[in-house]
Amino acid sequence: MRNPRNTRRRGVKIGLPAALITLLIAVLAAGCGGGDDSATGAGSDGSGGGKLDVVGYSTPESVYAETLEPAFEKTSQGQGVSFSNSFGASGDQSRAVAAGQPASVVHFSQAGDMERLVEEGEIVAKDWESQPYHGIATDSVVVIMVRGGNPEGIESFKDLDTKDVEVVTPNPFSSGSARWNIMAVYGSALEEGDSPDQALAAVKTVLEKTVAQPGSGRDAFSAFSQGEGDVLLTYENEAIKAEGEGEDVEYVIPPSTIQIETPIAVTKDATEPAAEDFLKFLWSDAGQELWAENGYRPVNPKLVDPKRFPTPQDLFKIGKFGGWGKVNDEFFDEESGSVAQIENELGVSTSG
Repeated sequence: MRNPRNTRRRGVKIGLPAALITLLIAVLAAGCGGGDDSATGAGSDGSGGGKLDVVGYSTPESVYAETLEPAFEKTSQGQGVSFSNSFGASGDQSRAVAAGQPASVVHFSQAGDMERLVEEGEIVAKDWESQPYHGIATDSVVVIMVRGGNPEGIESFKDLDTKDVEVVTPNPFSSGSARWNIMAVYGSALEEGDSPDQALAAVKTVLEKTVAQPGSGRDAFSAFSQGEGDVLLTYENEAIKAEGEGEDVEYVIPPSTIQIETPIAVTKDATEPAAEDFLKFLWSDAGQELWAENGYRPVNPKLVDPKRFPTPQDLFKIGKFGGWGKVNDEFFDEESGSVAQIENELGVSTSG
C-alpha cells in the first residue's frame, strides 16, 4: 500500500499520516468483510495451494510480483498458490498489519517494524530472529544516487555536509529506508572521528538541505527521477534498478556506510503451509540468486559476487548503536527522539 499522494509543508513533501492510512484500511476491510473465506485463504481447507497475503516495504514490490512469486509458483510447494500483495512505507505497513490488515508473510525494511508485530498481539513470533540468517531476507547498503556524470562531485556523506546540494530522502517517521539513511550519515561521521554531537549536527545539516521527504523509499526515488534534488539517499538495490532501467543517474557507494538488513517472517495468522515454504524458498540458493539478480545482496555470503557488490572500506551495522530498539527510542521517538526534534524544528511531520 503506497501513500496515495503527498502534501507540502515549508517546501518539503511529507507522506500522509499513518493514522489516516490505517483508518482507510479499516474502512475498506469493513466494506469487504462479507467475502468468501475460500477466496482470501482465511479458513480455507488448503486445497489448490491457498492464498498468501504478502505485506512489505515499498522497494521490492516489483521483485515479488514479477520474479519471486512466479518462480515459487513453479516449484512443487508453490503449485496452486496465489498471492495478494501490499507494499508501501515500512512503518505504515507495520502499523497497518498491527491494526488488522491480513498478512501471511511480512517483509519490512528494519527490525523495529517487525518488533511492533511481536509486541502488539504477537502477530509475529517472539523468536523470529531464530530463523535462518537471523530472520533477514536480504542485505544492502546505503548509497548516494546522483545525476548522470555526478556533476556535484559527490563521493561521501561528508560531501552532503560541505557542498551546496539539495537532498531527497524519505520521511523517517513513515519509512524504514529513511532511518537507514540517517544512521548511515550519523555512523559515517563517527567513523571519521566526529563526536556524537558532531555526528548529529551532520544529520541536521543533511535534513536542512533536504527538499523532499516523501512517505517511502520508492516515492523518494520517483521524486528524484522527476527532477527534485541533486542527490538521493537510497538503497543500493534501488540505484542498481534505476541504472538497469536506463535512468540518467549513477550511484556512489560511500567509503563509510551502513549495512542494511531487511527482516522477514511468517505471521501467526498464516494457516497455509505454503507461507513457510515460500519463506524457505526466499532463503534457498535459488531464491537468493533471484534477489541478487535484482540488485539485493544475498544473506548467504557464498552467493555474494564481490564485483557486483563490493564491500565498502568501513561497513558498519546497526548494532554499532545498540540495535534498532535503542536507536528507535533515542533517535526516532516521536516525542523525545533527537531526529524528531530536528524534524519538528524544520516543520516536518513526525506523526506515525
